[in-house]
Amino acid sequence: MAGKEKTFEESMERLEKIVSDLESNDKPLDETIALFEEGLKLVKNCDEKLKTYESQIDTLLKENGDEDDEN
Repeated sequence: MAGKEKTFEESMERLEKIVSDLESNDKPLDETIALFEEGLKLVKNCDEKLKTYESQIDTLLKENGDEDDEN
């Protein structure tokens, strides 16, 4: 999918489909390897996005003084 990066939700949907396809164990070996490789890339992409979202949330909490509420 060159040109447009998938959203987190789109990546998760595709990853679920890949897992289902791999679990069915009815694909040729070459296709299975390709699906596995695509799945690994999607996992990495989702992990990076989650880390970015977590950082954004931390920044928002700090900007709004929520850390002061703990004292």
